[in-house]
Amino acid sequence: MSAAVIQALVMRYLFLYTRSPMRLIELLFWPVVELVIWGYLTLFIQENTTGDFPRIITFLLGAMILWDVIFRAQQGVAISFLEDVWTRNLLNVFVAPVRTSEYLAATFCVGFLRILVTITVLGIVAGVMYAFNVFTLGWALLPFFGNLMVSGWALGMISTALILRWGQAAESLAWAVPFFIQPFIVVFYPVSAIKPEWIQTFSWMLPPTHVFEGMREVLNTGVFSWAKFGWALGLNAVFLLLAGRVFYWMLHLTRQRGLLTKFATQ
Repeated sequence: MSAAVIQALVMRYLFLYTRSPMRLIELLFWPVVELVIWGYLTLFIQENTTGDFPRIITFLLGAMILWDVIFRAQQGVAISFLEDVWTRNLLNVFVAPVRTSEYLAATFCVGFLRILVTITVLGIVAGVMYAFNVFTLGWALLPFFGNLMVSGWALGMISTALILRWGQAAESLAWAVPFFIQPFIVVFYPVSAIKPEWIQTFSWMLPPTHVFEGMREVLNTGVFSWAKFGWALGLNAVFLLLAGRVFYWMLHLTRQRGLLTKFATQ
């Protein structure tokens, strides 16, 4: 891979944000709105319950912020692809001497940058409005962050592969795919809450499940679970490999059938 090519592609996507302020609004508006809604919910629960409520706030707001890591990483891959479709630039990218691996690496970098911007803003809002500090997770935040980002990249490749398969009519999958698995990766509740119990087996097969369960374990006991981290890391490696294979296969079929030109003319 060429670092210069990856840098050029990343700069191209960054220029889109600097030239169009509305894209920055989209990047920040929805995460902040979601955080405010969950924050108000926790305040409502606080007024109507007794007990160890501060921990509930930590669970809900911490989970919401970590969920946005996986969502923004996925968006970095899927939306970068759609930006090329919307601007009729897709053919220009793929007729240029750009390897598929370089293209994916650039979208991964864009996803990482989107995460940094969003998490910074959410961290400030959560601290000012709800006195919540996401860094209460300590050094455990880094492996959680990394695992969720890799999961988001895998979901982004799957989203893009599905759009390649079904065309622009499937654009909504760029936003919908992460929410297909959200009920099963236990963002806001433990695996034991999932019914019927046989679904729990499927839940444990998803890498983010181990991350969110590990987060709650850190907040409950202060102990970092290396077992959950290991499972998340191993499953992420498998899922990233499978998602990459699906993406390469679908892109190969799209090229063979001449469907990339269809994206450029729709």
